[in-house]
Amino acid sequence: MRYNSLFFLFFLVLTPGFSQRTEKPVLHGKHWMAITGKTLGAQAGAMIFQQGGNAVDAACAMLGATCTLWDVLSWGGETQALIYNPHTKKVIAINALGVAPTGATVDFFKSRGYDFPPEHGPLAAVTPGTVGGLCYMLANYGTMSLKEVLTPSLELAAGFPADHSFVASVARNKELLKEWKYSRELFITHPGEAQETPVVGEIFVQQDLLETLRKLIDAEQQALKAGKNRKDAIMAAYDRFYKGDIAREFVRGSSEQGGLISMDDLAQWNPVEEEPLYVNYKGIDVYKLQQWTQGPTMLQSLNILENFDLKSMGYNSPQYIHTLYQTMNMAFADRDFYYGDPSFRPDIPIKGLLSKAYARIRASEIRADRNNPSVGPGDPYPFEGKKNLYLKLLKERGFDPNPSEKRDFLPKHDAISSMEPDADYMDRLWRGTTSIQAADAEGWIVSMTPSGGWTPACIAGNTGIGMSQRLQSFVLDESLNPFNVLEPGKRPRVTLTPSLALKNGEPFLSFAVQGGDTQEQNQLQFFLNMVEFGMNVQQAVEAANINSNQLWLSLGGTKMDDRMPRPGQLLLNADTPDSVRLKLHEMGYSLQFSSHTSGPLNAIYFDREHGTFWGGSSNYGEDYGIGW
Repeated sequence: MRYNSLFFLFFLVLTPGFSQRTEKPVLHGKHWMAITGKTLGAQAGAMIFQQGGNAVDAACAMLGATCTLWDVLSWGGETQALIYNPHTKKVIAINALGVAPTGATVDFFKSRGYDFPPEHGPLAAVTPGTVGGLCYMLANYGTMSLKEVLTPSLELAAGFPADHSFVASVARNKELLKEWKYSRELFITHPGEAQETPVVGEIFVQQDLLETLRKLIDAEQQALKAGKNRKDAIMAAYDRFYKGDIAREFVRGSSEQGGLISMDDLAQWNPVEEEPLYVNYKGIDVYKLQQWTQGPTMLQSLNILENFDLKSMGYNSPQYIHTLYQTMNMAFADRDFYYGDPSFRPDIPIKGLLSKAYARIRASEIRADRNNPSVGPGDPYPFEGKKNLYLKLLKERGFDPNPSEKRDFLPKHDAISSMEPDADYMDRLWRGTTSIQAADAEGWIVSMTPSGGWTPACIAGNTGIGMSQRLQSFVLDESLNPFNVLEPGKRPRVTLTPSLALKNGEPFLSFAVQGGDTQEQNQLQFFLNMVEFGMNVQQAVEAANINSNQLWLSLGGTKMDDRMPRPGQLLLNADTPDSVRLKLHEMGYSLQFSSHTSGPLNAIYFDREHGTFWGGSSNYGEDYGIGW
């Protein structure tokens, strides 16, 4: 039995030019693939596929299930997705991110001593987007009823066995949860006992959430009985959530606890279907959501890296790591200053930022010998024939977007004094969500990165719904990012960023990852692992990545020092050879190490030759996939 156990623990997979043991096997399927952050969540997707649903139906079922299971998100959060439509052969972008509520202004938070909006509680919330996003995707691109798709969520709300990560998260945040009445009633299941919060294996019941989900289904079923078609019936459930009795209770519960969300805020919000952004990297079209996410940073990075021979450098060689780090720092510097909600700021220079010519200029600024701690935003405006109106602001911060010489000073306002990352900082950097991947034989593909309403969540009254914490991704100081300053009705610039890639016009890869500001870093390296180094999809999701801390954090902390960049800080895998460590140290890097540095990523590779799916599911955490 000992040898059998060892056999199943490690899988030796050989590919041309690359050999790497994987801790989990590649998933194979020809009919469908369902991958997400919880085992029960993946099972929910499999159940829908087995009932004849398409990938959109299954993705919506996994979304509902992972929200109900509190997989670092809940029903009051936000959802964003890329969908491949096999009939039009187009990639669709779904923006279901909430907006800042009425009353959420810069003056409101600055008068309370904040440098950034709070990270917890009712004042951290944007309007909920997940319910609206789920209904919109299901109504327009799914095939099943809301009742069918939410059946797994209903069963889980009625009671699911608490797993280790959920139990640990609730226990870790117990004192905060006790501060909010409805959160205390839900999560403190054993008040006064030695273990006040749920224990592993205990059945965790969410009666209020169960009633809310039943109300959604009842609205749909009543509309069907009245002669409405499938789409209109689903949107009747949508209306009940955003305009009916569920909305009223959500607003009442939020207001009671000091929140700002109003009935008008809910009624006026809506999900948006958008054109995705994309660039071509060596014949592969890589698609991302628009600049209200950090998605374009990967596209910018690919444009810059196209100017280097990465393969000849070697996977995770000192020069490769250095080139990646410098490239990502440039892309994140642009993200931190230029990205925001394009519906409020259509003047965001995204065309210039994604210009190949702009990327060549940025690539030419990379030092080959050592880290540049003063990397700042560039000037993309000339690459779309415009004048940069923010040069004075950049220069006031110590940046020169058109450097004529190399500089060694750190821009004022942009570097933390301490070089050692503390536990709170790393939690903010990696702060998770979940990822959802689904594909079917008809050709539908869904890549999703939903989030928000994570533990510790403030529950909105008797709805059972945890409120979002995404307001913290706004800035209150225009000098940090003039495009992402808080305004009522505006969407914050978020880290959430699913990916799709097409090769020769056909699906090639679908992938996403959890992890705050590290998401785009890890997805970039996953893509390069496959395209440049010939890894298969499971090898690529497990492979050791690096992470840069030389960026402004998007989450956590209400003071400048909490979020400032850590120039030169570099996370490496604990197995990194001493020779690589020494060289990077000589190049000016401050090194940290972790046993797992791969994401965790989830992905599907589309084998066009054989007409099959190859699934890759992270080898740590609770990510899980099922294929058939």
